[in-house]
Amino acid sequence: MSSHTIYSSPENLRSPLIPPENKTHLAGNDEQPIERLCIDDMLRKHCGEFGYWQLKHFVLTCLGWALEAFHTMVMIFADRQPDWSCLPNSDCVVAADKGVCELQPDTWQWDGGPATSTVAEWGLICGQKYKVGLVQALFFGGCMIGKSLICYLFYSTTEKNTAARAGIFGHLSDSKLGRKGSLTVVCILNAFFGLLTSLSPNYLTYTLLRFLTGFSTGGVGLCAFVLATEPVGPSSRGMAGMSTFYFFSGGIALLSGIAYIFQTWRSLYVASSIPSLLFVFLILPFISESPRWYLIRGQTDNAMKIMRAIAVTNGRSLPDNVYVSRDEEVNDNDQKGNEERSREVVTGSVIDALKSPLTRIRLILVVGINFACSVVYYGLSLNVVNLETNLYVNVLVNAIAEMPAFLLTAILIDRFGRKPLGVGTQWFSGAFCIAGSFMDGKGAWKVIRMFCGVLGIFGMAGTYNLLFIYAMELFPTVVRNAALGCATQAAQLGAILAPFVVVMGGGLPFLVFGVCGIVGGFLTFYLPETLNKPLYDTMNGMADGENEV
Repeated sequence: MSSHTIYSSPENLRSPLIPPENKTHLAGNDEQPIERLCIDDMLRKHCGEFGYWQLKHFVLTCLGWALEAFHTMVMIFADRQPDWSCLPNSDCVVAADKGVCELQPDTWQWDGGPATSTVAEWGLICGQKYKVGLVQALFFGGCMIGKSLICYLFYSTTEKNTAARAGIFGHLSDSKLGRKGSLTVVCILNAFFGLLTSLSPNYLTYTLLRFLTGFSTGGVGLCAFVLATEPVGPSSRGMAGMSTFYFFSGGIALLSGIAYIFQTWRSLYVASSIPSLLFVFLILPFISESPRWYLIRGQTDNAMKIMRAIAVTNGRSLPDNVYVSRDEEVNDNDQKGNEERSREVVTGSVIDALKSPLTRIRLILVVGINFACSVVYYGLSLNVVNLETNLYVNVLVNAIAEMPAFLLTAILIDRFGRKPLGVGTQWFSGAFCIAGSFMDGKGAWKVIRMFCGVLGIFGMAGTYNLLFIYAMELFPTVVRNAALGCATQAAQLGAILAPFVVVMGGGLPFLVFGVCGIVGGFLTFYLPETLNKPLYDTMNGMADGENEV
């Protein structure tokens, strides 16, 4: 059962689950039932699963995804190789088609001057070109570390559970920042490191600051995602979760306009960092903390205040005798056993997932798929610098192409299933990437190759959208967070590799992305279909359920 009704008694009135301000009221009416509900049931029965309160909270919180897009994709414009031209009265005109690497340094110049990009200012061309891929890879490495720390911060539950962890991870796990506080911290760090990056005196300083920016950026999307979706009811949570990607794509599209206005890389870093401060001071004050976080921290009164606010804003009413409780507390009839159970958290690790043959193969496949998809998505996003088309238009078109892919997969995911859609979107992306690798980068073929990249982004964006649901459904609750954590880390490793592929230039990056897309589709083919399948809580429950099919 998801709810349990009891009647007030002196023993029940001493329960910490009942807010202090209601004890007198309950004592005066011994016959009034006290109903304890988990947050999902309270949203479903009394508050509303996705009303005006959740809509406002969701939109405001998900603006953080646009900030992550700013700090991630700014490298496309800041680290690009700008156009160049020959100096008057020089002999470079004859050899201009051979590239700058075969010209004398004093015979050509960067259009717009050295301030246009880091490549122009620090000469990151020819033998130094690998440094462009290195700084971008280190940014994604920082993202990977930042997301790991945020996961430790988010998935702590009780003091008993977190006390077993040691070192810096243990301190982060015991943090009292909350979802909103964590989002505030990472946004401030993002703005701070981003502004410092604009002052970088040399390449090494720039590399360090980009790594630190990645460290804080890695937590922005995760913090925003959890905070935005936790107050949403179960029937709307999946769709809300997939809708967060629109804000990331919208941020990329907006960044292309910002980059067009701020043509130097230093001014661009300033312009892309200031929105993080505006978000902290103008948006975050209107965002509430997650009631679920209050609940797991034992702050039931604060959780109830938010639940009442949700009900009032949504035009619903929350009865005075209904109180919020954790899931395991709701399902326990004995109060003393309930208090003991509230101190115990059933968790699983990656080791547990690997021990079971059923989840082991799924974990290996999901890790491989996420790695391949990340190489393709981030690789195509960064590869626009090699297409020799209008950079601002190309980035804008790529961002816009992602949005119908999100919508299409959201519509088709429950009609055709996760597996066929996952295979199809990856093969669609891979096919157009392979086609683009055989096209020349001149004349009309240059434009056709650009659209091959756009269609590749379209397919891979659709894959990313459904992977959010698919991966979650493949694992039981006890190891779900651990498995998704591995998938996220694999995606970050793919993002780290992508810049080095882009640096190769020519048609080779398209070929690599195409192969990754095809391989990812084949790996998806070996996963089971999860459409209309239950979400299992334990490993034994999943094993029993799968054996019955």
